[in-house]
Amino acid sequence: MAYDENNIFAKILRGELPCDKVFEDDWALAFTDIQPQAPIHILVIPKGAYVSMDDFSVNASADEIAGFFRAVGTVARDAGATQDGYRMLANHGRDARQEVPHFHVHVFGGRDLGGMVKRA
Repeated sequence: MAYDENNIFAKILRGELPCDKVFEDDWALAFTDIQPQAPIHILVIPKGAYVSMDDFSVNASADEIAGFFRAVGTVARDAGATQDGYRMLANHGRDARQEVPHFHVHVFGGRDLGGMVKRA
């Protein structure tokens, strides 16, 4: 799948759409989810144009990968999620119900998050 320069996260990165920013560095931007599913629900997106984790892991530089995942850790610590625990989630493709075709990680925390995967 080709990267869509008009996806909502690309527009946020370009400053065309607002976000409730909680973190930004050279590698990533993090902001609160507009429909939070936990007391802590933050999206962390790389600044590069990557469709999915698969695309990111194959095509991003080692510096981009390290910088991005360090940003995820910083976001979780800054949100106060590390003491009691948090979940990171990255959806890939149709079956995982990826809604925005820009790689992103959800950081959830602030309550018991229950089981990991819905059973069939």
